[in-house]
Amino acid sequence: MAALASSLSLSPQYRTRSKEYQQHHHGSIVEEIKGLIRVHKDGYIERPQVVPCVSSSALSPELKVTSRDMVIDNVTNTWARFYVPNLHHHSKIPLLVYFHGGGFCIGSAAWSCYHDFLAKLSAEVGCMIMSVNYRLAPENPLPSPYDDGIKTLMWVKQQFLYQYNDSEWWTKKCNFSSVFLGGDSAGANIAYNVAIRVSESESESESESESALRPLNLKGLVLIQPFFGGEVRTASEKSMAESPGSALNLAASDAYWRLALPCGADRDHPWCNPIAKGAVKLKNLLVPTLVCISEMDILKDRNLEFCDALAKEGITVEYSVFKGVGHAFQILSKSHISKYTTHQMMSCLKSFIMPL
Repeated sequence: MAALASSLSLSPQYRTRSKEYQQHHHGSIVEEIKGLIRVHKDGYIERPQVVPCVSSSALSPELKVTSRDMVIDNVTNTWARFYVPNLHHHSKIPLLVYFHGGGFCIGSAAWSCYHDFLAKLSAEVGCMIMSVNYRLAPENPLPSPYDDGIKTLMWVKQQFLYQYNDSEWWTKKCNFSSVFLGGDSAGANIAYNVAIRVSESESESESESESALRPLNLKGLVLIQPFFGGEVRTASEKSMAESPGSALNLAASDAYWRLALPCGADRDHPWCNPIAKGAVKLKNLLVPTLVCISEMDILKDRNLEFCDALAKEGITVEYSVFKGVGHAFQILSKSHISKYTTHQMMSCLKSFIMPL
């Protein structure tokens, strides 16, 4: 599995022609989230380049983190960007498999905001991070990202079992018995649903040796502002729909779900609403979970309901509500309070992943 020399080929194909030109050649716009994505009647997709993509080498030397891109699946163009802290000690370190946000429809592991955030997180926590670039909706609706997540874990398992030469730069430093799944927004939804799949396969195995992940050991789940939904609105969805302190509003949330869910599914589909009637039992989640919630996020109440439901099922769950910040503050906001709170969040993640 060769490392990629450059991330240029990994950048999304952005469209630069005028809106009028696109409508003339591809028909009317049937779905739009202003400035982020347009879907035309003939299925043509536009994703304006709202965030620049950067190469893995675009890192400050002060961070002392090594970053490279590696291909997971050529057929689906699934790849991952690794962040490995250059630590002085020789102890092996945990691996956090991370999924970026973007409502399942936009975003990239090469986006500069994710590149900067995850490089700093790797250095701060002292763990290895694998940032997965999965397939996007509406071209690849759910469960495609979940499939990519499972395939990623199987790929990690193969790297450990066969010790490929091209992967030694990270596998020799990785503690494969301490693997975490995580992500923010839609990426947190992916991490949760991948963890549910893993937990179900674990419970169905007759012995530990038959477990699909062995010898990998999933130790925990890190969910940052997880993107869940439901047909019945919560109080925070109603009251903070247009909050200037958040990167997500109710109209955009609804549009993302229309684009991502299978045809005919509503927002009480289990992939959207994990506590809806008929959803997979939360007790099947076999790993401790950390949930990071933003006070000014429309998802705040839904995230709190999710934490309560986990606790009622006996799942070990920790959560923190970060004051004065909105959705995706840690990657999109440059304000003083966001920078300070991002440092607080990183400290929470460190305590969860690297307990004393």
